[in-house]
Amino acid sequence: MPGLGADAFTANPLLGADALEPLVAAAAAAGAGVFVLVRTSNPGAADVQDLPAPDAPLHERLARLVEELGDRLAGEGGLSGMGAVVGATEPGHLGRLRELMPRAIFLVPGVGAQGGRPELLGAAFAAGPASALVPASRGIAAADDPAAAAEDLRARVWAVASE
Repeated sequence: MPGLGADAFTANPLLGADALEPLVAAAAAAGAGVFVLVRTSNPGAADVQDLPAPDAPLHERLARLVEELGDRLAGEGGLSGMGAVVGATEPGHLGRLRELMPRAIFLVPGVGAQGGRPELLGAAFAAGPASALVPASRGIAAADDPAAAAEDLRARVWAVASE
């Protein structure tokens, strides 16, 4: 984004669509992306994000909000710059969230130190490796050979992305 030099940012949707609106507009104007917190990887995520709403858990309502706003940041390849933070520590949610957000790029934290496993992330990927980003830091930075650890993680993630 101009001024920040960022390609994307993370936004908290709990204030509602009207609070996200100016952020989406700014991202569209800058050719940037937005990652909305939908179902995070931290242990306490279930305290709020899994609460029942009238027809589904709150994280599913947040996913629908991401999909509704996604048209404004649609890319040429079928994916949207309106992405979602969807944690790797609860892989059972990934398939349903991908159904609700077929065009969103998933930012999937929680692999490694938090316990998420790349082998369980297949449902996060829609259109190949570009549809999900798996950040990792502690497991790579603390490894005896960080380059080898990064390559191993990349290979494991791309293996499930290509299935």
